[in-house]
Amino acid sequence: MKAPVPHRSWGLPVLIGGFAAIAVAGMGTTITEMGPWYHSLVQPRWAPPETAYSIAWTLIYLFTGLAAITGWRAMPDRQSADWIVGLFALTGFLNIVWSLLLFHAHRPDWAMVEIVPLWVAIVVWIYIVWPRSTAAGLMLLPYLACVTFAGYHTMTIVKLNGPFG
Repeated sequence: MKAPVPHRSWGLPVLIGGFAAIAVAGMGTTITEMGPWYHSLVQPRWAPPETAYSIAWTLIYLFTGLAAITGWRAMPDRQSADWIVGLFALTGFLNIVWSLLLFHAHRPDWAMVEIVPLWVAIVVWIYIVWPRSTAAGLMLLPYLACVTFAGYHTMTIVKLNGPFG
């Protein structure tokens, strides 16, 4: 295994990673409207309060951005580093699609199916980054845990309220 390329600067990746994480968080906040439709759904009694979501996702996007930067810097070559950037972008995109399906399309059943590729992409990202940067892999674990929880919560909403469409 090659050692990480030591001359990679932090400036550009921090700027790009920070901007991307803020953009995804901003889009997620904009499209995640817990309006009358969502409030009319029967929720499981263990559902967290709404304020918990904004706190949790803010921290997750922070860790995800840091994991992307740390993982990118730890990769031995450009191709490996591109995988990290690609997975960061893919998971951000899939997060936005999940929110659109649940909160705008009012289709928790579709969101439940869509969250599977998101979960798999996070697992792949952890698998790729862990050997080079355990710190980056550890920073992704809260993301995986939250998406796992979101999937279970979505599945429970579907069971309690379905069918949809």
